[in-house]
Parts: sequence; C-alpha cells; structure tokens
Amino acid sequence: MKIEEEIKQGAFKSVYHKLMINQLFTGKWVADVISNHLKPFDLTSQQYNVLRILRGQYPQAISVNAICDRMIDKMSNVSRLVDKLKAKGWVERRVNLEDRRQMDISITEAGLNLLTEIDGVEDKMLCHFNHLSESEAEQLNNLLDALREQ
Repeated sequence: MKIEEEIKQGAFKSVYHKLMINQLFTGKWVADVISNHLKPFDLTSQQYNVLRILRGQYPQAISVNAICDRMIDKMSNVSRLVDKLKAKGWVERRVNLEDRRQMDISITEAGLNLLTEIDGVEDKMLCHFNHLSESEAEQLNNLLDALREQ
C-alpha cells in the first residue's frame, strides 16, 4: 500500500518530504514486526540487539562502552539493558581485571540457548520481506546505505 493511503495524506511538499515520512513509517513498521516476534521470549529489540552483539563476541567479554558503539539504537541505556538481561540469567557482568572501572559483559549458556531458539523462528520475521526479490532487497539496501551518507 502506498504511503499516501497508509497515512491518508493527499500530497507531500516534495518527493524528499515523502521519502522522509515513508522511511519513518516503514521503520516503525519493521520495529513492530520484530517486537511482535520477540514478545513470546520476553525480550525487547534493544535487549535482542545486546544479546546478538554478545554472541558475536563469544566467548570473549566486551565492555558496556563497546556494546554502546555497536547498538542499532544509539539512544539505548545499555547499563539498564544489561541489568535486565542479567536478572533473566542471559548475561554475566564482571569487573575488568586490567581496568577496575570497567565492567566486562558476556553472554551465558542460557543466553546462547535463547538466541538459538529465536534463530529457529527468525524466518517468520523475514517472511515480511521476502515478497521482494533478492535483487530488489539488495537495491533497497544500497539505497538505504546511500541515504545515510553525508
């Protein structure tokens, strides 16, 4: 469905204004798709992002600041996210022996098992995008990358 129909707007100031609104609307739509698929796991998309970063580092630990640098949502409060993940038993936090001011975060076996379970249903998330051909998906990826260049 066209963005005009989705938000019931007749015209935009310019094609760039339409692009901005369309990208905001579509970004929210994608976030909702992901959120709905993570809900059964009692996981937010930001927590999922942290766990995926930690899995990428496994078995090494990583600092909170390094997690911040890799987050998709740069405004996330990573310390709070780590606290919630720790309470669920999915991450561990230890004082860095070389710099006692820094905390090292690592994923637990339970966190790895959770991600494996989510990996099993990830295709359900991706099915929202597979009506695009691989060529179209690659073109859209390139366009989105170009949009962020300044």
